[in-house]
Amino acid sequence: MKPEIAQKIVHLNHQFYQSFATDFSETRGRLQSGVLETLERIPSECSVLDLGCGNGKVLSQLAENGFKGRYLGTDFSLGLLDWAARDTPSGLQSDFIELDLTAPSWNEILPPCSYDVICCFATLHHIPSQKLRIALCQNIRQYLADNGTLYLSVWQFIRSERLKKKILPWDSVGIKDDEVDEGDYLLDWRRGGIGTRYVHLYDTDELHQLAELSGFKVTESFDSDGEGGNLGLYQVWEPL
Repeated sequence: MKPEIAQKIVHLNHQFYQSFATDFSETRGRLQSGVLETLERIPSECSVLDLGCGNGKVLSQLAENGFKGRYLGTDFSLGLLDWAARDTPSGLQSDFIELDLTAPSWNEILPPCSYDVICCFATLHHIPSQKLRIALCQNIRQYLADNGTLYLSVWQFIRSERLKKKILPWDSVGIKDDEVDEGDYLLDWRRGGIGTRYVHLYDTDELHQLAELSGFKVTESFDSDGEGGNLGLYQVWEPL
């Protein structure tokens, strides 16, 4: 994918999550079962970086689980961060900041620091192009402790007949089919208005390859979420 097409897609997703922040947040009142299962593994005394934190539900659940560590949530959507700030549990060392995960370097926004756990739920599939994905994962590695753990999930919407009906042609946003990569999709949104967003459909092998190219090894993979228990692909990564 050419850089200019990748940037056009990044802008498209930014526009969606800024315009539909409230409507999107209202559909995310509870966490997916795979996220809940994963959060139970996180020690109560550790540092957590939550990438693509959205409306902050991960922090709320961690607090409910008895978390007493340090938490930082990041998202590029100021609208979603506003929702997160409203529901911040009291008595925790926590903060939310604006961060564009497609930025080449995070150092100007995120102070150099290592985290015991990094979460990246339902976020990686919104990053277009292999180049940007590798850069993102390399940045993650920079902020993860050498003995730390990365928990991530990607959407498997293609397994749902209802969700497959949301697929739009690329020419609806002025992009040609041959300008995007295999597994790239455009999906519509119809709550509070009509919107479009980009999603990349991963399989297990592609995630393994991305991990290796970014300095990680995959230690676990499992499916969860949705009525069939398979609308989310989860993986656990550790540094090489």
